[in-house]
Amino acid sequence: MKTTGLSPFVIVCMVLGFAFLYAPIVMLIIFSFNASRLVTVWAGFSTKWYGELLSDDQVLGAAYLSFKIAFTNACLSVILGTMAAFALVRFGRFIGRSVMIQSISSRLVLPDVILGLSILLLFVSLQNMIGWPAQRGVMTIIIAHVTFSSAYVAIVVQSRLAGLDRSFEEAAFDLGANPFTVFRTVTLPMIAPSLIAGWLLAFILSFDDLVIASFASGPSATTLPMVIFSKVRFGITPEINALATIIVVVVAIGVVFAGRMLQRQADQRAGGRA
Repeated sequence: MKTTGLSPFVIVCMVLGFAFLYAPIVMLIIFSFNASRLVTVWAGFSTKWYGELLSDDQVLGAAYLSFKIAFTNACLSVILGTMAAFALVRFGRFIGRSVMIQSISSRLVLPDVILGLSILLLFVSLQNMIGWPAQRGVMTIIIAHVTFSSAYVAIVVQSRLAGLDRSFEEAAFDLGANPFTVFRTVTLPMIAPSLIAGWLLAFILSFDDLVIASFASGPSATTLPMVIFSKVRFGITPEINALATIIVVVVAIGVVFAGRMLQRQADQRAGGRA
């Protein structure tokens, strides 16, 4: 008789794999409550570093700026990436299709240093030719982030569109709905999970980016990864551990919320079919 239980070897491999992935994060969270300023020496439980972090205007300002840039980048990337995905899936063969596919794919594998340097040279050339941008800042960072985030969104949405059952859309057309109504009431709800996944991916890529933002930013715009990098060059401090813990908690809450929302949509579709 076959058993469905896991073998001890598989369990050990799973435990070691999860420990390798999450043990550093767990240690970081634990030492964020360390009373000592030395991050490698445990001196008791304390939350004072969170208080000092929340009183650091530089970190709070950089966090707000990074959130604003990531939010704007995610929204723009979803719009452009979805348009690119529809062009590749629904419009068949057209002039420049292969170039478009290669340009999207190249941004997925192109090193950040090369992409950041090319964007910097673009902005410098535009400034010399037309006088824009007058200086690099929030707008240039958003443009730089959209150039690579939209490619990830396009891939995610394209995979969903390619496997979409178009009979629902054809039925809506047969019932007299116009193209905009079909897109709003039929297509959009069906690709909503991929849009949410693409939005979250673009947000995280932008919020976490350091290399490209360093090339595209100016003195007036310093993102949170840039502030963290400048601080850890002189050694890791408990404030950085506290900041990283807050980011981990916020990301975990966002992932759980998105997972519940997607599961609720899946349950609603399953109930509607039943």
